Amino acid sequence: MSALSKNESFHSLKRLLSYSSRHRRQYWLGSLYSFLNKLFDVAPEILIGIAIDVVVSQKTSFVARLGFETPQEQLFFLAGLTLVIWVCESLFEYLLLVTWRDLAQSIQHELRQAGYTHLQKLDMGYFENQTSGQLVSILNDDVNQLERFLNVGANSIIQVFSTLILVGGVFFAISPLIAVVSFVPIPIILWGAFYFQRRAAPLYKSVREKAGTLSSRLSNNITGIATIQSFTMEEREAQALESDSHDYQVANASAIRVSSAFIPLIRMAILFGFLCTFIIGGLMALRGELNIGLYGVLVFLTQRLLWPMTGFAETVDLFERAMASTNRVLNIIETPLRIVDKPEALASAPFNQPLTFDHVSFSYQGRDQTIRDFSYEIPFGRTVALVGPTGSGKSTLVKLLLRFYEVGSGAISIGGTDIRDIQLKSLRQGIGYVGQDVYLFSGTIADNIAYGLNRKLSREAVIQAAKLAHAHEFILGLPEGYDTIIGERGQKLSGGQRQRVSIARAILKDPPVLILDEATSAVDNETETLIQKSLEQIRKGRTMIIIAHRLSTIVGADDILVLDQGQLKERGSHEDLLAKRGLYAQLWNLQTHEGREAYQEADRI
Repeated sequence: MSALSKNESFHSLKRLLSYSSRHRRQYWLGSLYSFLNKLFDVAPEILIGIAIDVVVSQKTSFVARLGFETPQEQLFFLAGLTLVIWVCESLFEYLLLVTWRDLAQSIQHELRQAGYTHLQKLDMGYFENQTSGQLVSILNDDVNQLERFLNVGANSIIQVFSTLILVGGVFFAISPLIAVVSFVPIPIILWGAFYFQRRAAPLYKSVREKAGTLSSRLSNNITGIATIQSFTMEEREAQALESDSHDYQVANASAIRVSSAFIPLIRMAILFGFLCTFIIGGLMALRGELNIGLYGVLVFLTQRLLWPMTGFAETVDLFERAMASTNRVLNIIETPLRIVDKPEALASAPFNQPLTFDHVSFSYQGRDQTIRDFSYEIPFGRTVALVGPTGSGKSTLVKLLLRFYEVGSGAISIGGTDIRDIQLKSLRQGIGYVGQDVYLFSGTIADNIAYGLNRKLSREAVIQAAKLAHAHEFILGLPEGYDTIIGERGQKLSGGQRQRVSIARAILKDPPVLILDEATSAVDNETETLIQKSLEQIRKGRTMIIIAHRLSTIVGADDILVLDQGQLKERGSHEDLLAKRGLYAQLWNLQTHEGREAYQEADRI
């Protein structure tokens, strides 16, 4: 299990490097600047030893051999060299910070953008098994976690290993014996780092999952705050949030306990290495086997060598969190697309031709068949209504037409061209859709009506669409009229007002195919009647598909299709279907005075 976790972490790193290969130059530059910064960072400790040698040896010191005869000249030379070293260290620290942070920002932006762009291309079946909170957590929190590692952790790892190389080289040049003894703790520290890394990997994976669950809970509850308040469920939801937050806290605590145990281990290893250098080097200096200045260099460099290892635990901790996050982000980006354009797909669809459903069958994943062998042809310019009991497959047919899902068998075609042979963008641009669950974006009413149109439209065109949807009057009554901000999901508007804005949005799009899925369910009878009259004008020159439970809204349709359990049971005009006395007549009677009286009589019995 632990070996698997280790492999997962480094596999995640490999995936990240492969994905961000376009930034290879920045990776190399950042690594170079980190190494050079550490090179000049280590140098002052060496200069301290050389300065001690100058004070002790004076005219026979190491610096004297460079041509500086007096101790004063030697000290001034060392002072000038120190200034140069500090300037170089500061310069390369600036360069490494800018390079790594720019890289972090670039990859953060690209990952979030790529994840969101790919998410938009996934079929609706993918979202059935996801929560919006989890997805938001991945595209926000997880991407930010990776940014934090690139900002700090990558440089830390490079500098730790640079220190080992640079300081190790100095140690072996001065005294191989002390170098070997002082380096004894290094394998222990590295073993401890990877041991704890393997232990921490599954724990941080759990932390990210708990964070996503918590984010999902918060997102859902804030969105549904009106429902929570109306059912007085504040206390229960607070308890549910407390439970999710506690799970996140426990998961984090487990990971923290493992990562925190690493630091005491490193401290003891550092103490061992320091004492070895301090004692062995001191004895050698007393016996005259080691220059006093070099002894000072070794003592100072021992801490320079080992002390940064205390931060290695935090770096490993940051690495594990980042790799767990990287996996979640890249899993979204690499999710296969099930609905894609064929290479030879048509750039435009023949919408002025008949729309045909040819023996279409479909079932949602893990559920019984929703559409069963449905066949029907809608001539261009006709208005067709779909009615039937809840769950009969009406809305599913529309989703198949929009290619939110792919048909299981059979085909849907426009003018004899299978919709799978038409570019997805072209297909959906030619279809206007108004659903019962209207979604409006935070912004002005005018922006929402004009949403989805790339061309800039005049205010007059927006107003005309609103008038046809009978939204103009209520819009004028708002504080800022068409420039009124309506809030998230249009929460400042009533359900009926939102539906009328949505209808205006579809009208302004002016599509050759217009679908109304319970589009007037939230408006009053008077407004609905007015909208129906407008639709009589709108329906000219386009195909319309109307889904309705309220049968009075589809009486004037050219053809009415009655579905039941995914099958086409009846079709015909309103009068024809009433004359058949079948399922449609039963539904009609239930919604009329005659049907209500029958229910009341049954209730009395």
